[in-house]
This record gives sequence, C-alpha cells and structure tokens, in this order.
Amino acid sequence: MKSEKPRPRARGPRPEIFRKAIEAAAAEGLAPGDMVLHLTLRDAHLLKTDRAIPVQDVSFADGGMSFLGVPVVQGGVAVSFLGGDGRDDVAFTI
Repeated sequence: MKSEKPRPRARGPRPEIFRKAIEAAAAEGLAPGDMVLHLTLRDAHLLKTDRAIPVQDVSFADGGMSFLGVPVVQGGVAVSFLGGDGRDDVAFTI
C-alpha cells in the first residue's frame, strides 16, 4: 500500500488580514476612498467566493469591487497589498 502525502490546503484570501490593514491605514487618518486594495487574481477570486465574509463587507457597484468601502484592483500584482490612492508613501503589504 502506497503512503500518500497529504495535499496542501489552499490558503484563503485572509480577509481578516485585509481588514486589519484597512483599519491600520484608517488609524493613520486615511479614509476608505483614499485607499486601494490591490489583490492578486487568486486573492480577488477567493474574496468574492468566501462564504465566511459578510455580504455587507464586499460591494459590487459602478463596475468595480470594494471591500469595507475600499476600492479593489484585481490582478497585475504578485502579492496583495493595500496602497494609497495614487500616493506612493502609503502602502501596507499584506
């Protein structure tokens, strides 16, 4: 009988980490509209499909997605991060 290695479990988008990064930026005085959550395509997909995330936390309006009122940019990054809206001095790596 062959011994099979356990398959690694897929990591979720860690919404609690996204939430903490947004709260930290808000504590520094940034409004949700001044932040942009840049997500990998995988993290964006998982955030959209995670049933544990309250419906009111994720919004789809005006052709875009937001999480906790923060606009989400999907794809184009290797690692998800929270940045300021056009401000290079504000970035929270997730």
